[in-house]
Amino acid sequence: MEIEALAKKQAADNEINWVTALFMAAFHVGAIAAFFFFTWKALFVAMFLWWVSGSLGIGMSYHRLLTHRGYKTPKWVEYFLALEGGPIFWVATHRIHHQFSDQEGDPHSPRDGKWWSHMGWILTGKSMHHDTTTLARYVPDLAKDKFHVWITKYHYVPMIVLGLVLLAIGGLPFLMWGIFLRTVVGLHATWLVNSATHMWGSRRFSTRDMSTNNPLVAIITFGEGWHNNHHAHPTSARHGLKWYEIDLNWYGIWALKVLGLAKQIKVVKLSELMGKNLPAPNGQLIDAPGALSQTAAGD
Repeated sequence: MEIEALAKKQAADNEINWVTALFMAAFHVGAIAAFFFFTWKALFVAMFLWWVSGSLGIGMSYHRLLTHRGYKTPKWVEYFLALEGGPIFWVATHRIHHQFSDQEGDPHSPRDGKWWSHMGWILTGKSMHHDTTTLARYVPDLAKDKFHVWITKYHYVPMIVLGLVLLAIGGLPFLMWGIFLRTVVGLHATWLVNSATHMWGSRRFSTRDMSTNNPLVAIITFGEGWHNNHHAHPTSARHGLKWYEIDLNWYGIWALKVLGLAKQIKVVKLSELMGKNLPAPNGQLIDAPGALSQTAAGD
């Protein structure tokens, strides 16, 4: 299957993506309805699947492995982690975000509005659904991989299969909590990285964007909230640079290393940065001697 298989009609700049909007609305209604089907088992199933999709799927796979290539795994591990759904549009959007972060061309900057950065960019325009020419430019590595093209085109298959399994095992409570509520919580948690961590938090590095380290977002995204660290050193597989910056996604990558399933892991150490033993081209330490001030960095 070639990248052309992902071609689809793009929405105009201000046009609503009706298919996406309707599915989002249905999932949010389903998430609310889930509270009428509460069981403790369903809650624990949802929490487990939240970790599987949010940590293994988004943080470790889509973000740190496929987008930034912060480490390498055997192909079967890469494909297994990518079963969250279709990675190609996600990876292309995130690479564009890093190229134009909080500048003209950023798909989801708060400078275009808080609501836009959180969810509006998904519902309108073409920011999420790029044409195949753009995909070939920003994700040439994934565009040549038949599995990633296939799983992107049929991204709904894993969700349907999981839904049927949950329904068979635990009935409507498992389905409503494990699919609808869990998906909505996971989506909003991920979107907070686009919105909240570019508005609220602390800055360790004087990057050219508005990225911040936000502990609350880091908790609910398994470590993705250490966003200023990440924008300063995007290829680092570890985002939490101090002991108290809990980064579960990094712990997962470390576990893969212990099992012999991760190699060529790129890691930045804060001690080496403070000692100026490593270059920091994307953002100097704000509190380091001779570092750029936030004002000088354009904040």
